[in-house]
Amino acid sequence: MKVSEAMSRDVRLANPGQPISEAAKAMAEIDAGALPVSENDRLVGMITDRDIAIRAVAERKGPETPVRDVMSSEVKYCYDDEEIEHVADNMAQLQVRRLPVVNREKRLVGIVALGDVSRSSSAGTAGKAVKGVSRPGA
Repeated sequence: MKVSEAMSRDVRLANPGQPISEAAKAMAEIDAGALPVSENDRLVGMITDRDIAIRAVAERKGPETPVRDVMSSEVKYCYDDEEIEHVADNMAQLQVRRLPVVNREKRLVGIVALGDVSRSSSAGTAGKAVKGVSRPGA
């Protein structure tokens, strides 16, 4: 199965200049722990609830802190035409629970999460991905 058949297409985006409080509110509204960060129609980062907790709250940064100050700018992603089993293996190796999905023109088209993998692949594939992501240090 291709990633495009398993991914979520309705992706809420953050902007690097918006306050982290707005990003956190968006995460709460969609019940997600991460948002891709986009600028000028390009994927420039990811912000997670963990980024906000560790890089902002723990460092005593306020709610108006810009997303760019706490986001991860080294973005790992996958292509929409890749096989879900291959992407699951990559998620395990990278120890990530979700990946932005881009097309071959590198435009964001969705996001794939471990839950998507578990619903669209074999139990063995999903299990390996969860095991890899759950290794200490993940």
